Amino acid sequence: MDKLRTHIEEVTPITNEEFEHVKTFFTHRRVKKHQYLIQEGDEAKFEYLILSGIFRMFYLDSDGKEHIVQFAGENWWMADYQAYFNQKPATLHIVCMEDAEVLCTTLNGRETLSADLHKMEHFFRVKLTNGYIAQQRRIISLLAGNPQQRYEEFGRLYPQLMQRIPKKYIAEYLGLSRETLSRLYSK
Repeated sequence: MDKLRTHIEEVTPITNEEFEHVKTFFTHRRVKKHQYLIQEGDEAKFEYLILSGIFRMFYLDSDGKEHIVQFAGENWWMADYQAYFNQKPATLHIVCMEDAEVLCTTLNGRETLSADLHKMEHFFRVKLTNGYIAQQRRIISLLAGNPQQRYEEFGRLYPQLMQRIPKKYIAEYLGLSRETLSRLYSK
């Protein structure tokens, strides 16, 4: 739970007493490589803080083709937010790409914690806003950037992921063929 406290204090200071309360809203979970946190149709009970490991969130189209929505590494939050906040069945899949550890919180827990501690409401708002900004940046990159620009931006923003995620998934995330990514990677 020390990682959780450090993570929270990157946004807002928190007392020992407050943190003792915060901890009661999270459960720790170990996840094995290739294990799913959630699959399409599942109840989206949890939002996850990644303590270690990398996850891939994707959508499967009607032809069974995977479309990567997001990667998440250490200190990132991840959920099928449409399903989580609306308490609807999941439309996305989240799979573990290397052995990992996460902290989980329910929507009810998040809401209660936010009501109990304004600091945590602020914390969650900042984290959700940062995630929204990252998604907008990705959409703009896909719409307006050429393959080289998308690759360079990904490498600049997420150098730690470049070393840990197989190139085929990076290519898929960037909307590139593996051949194009290999050519860009060799430069």
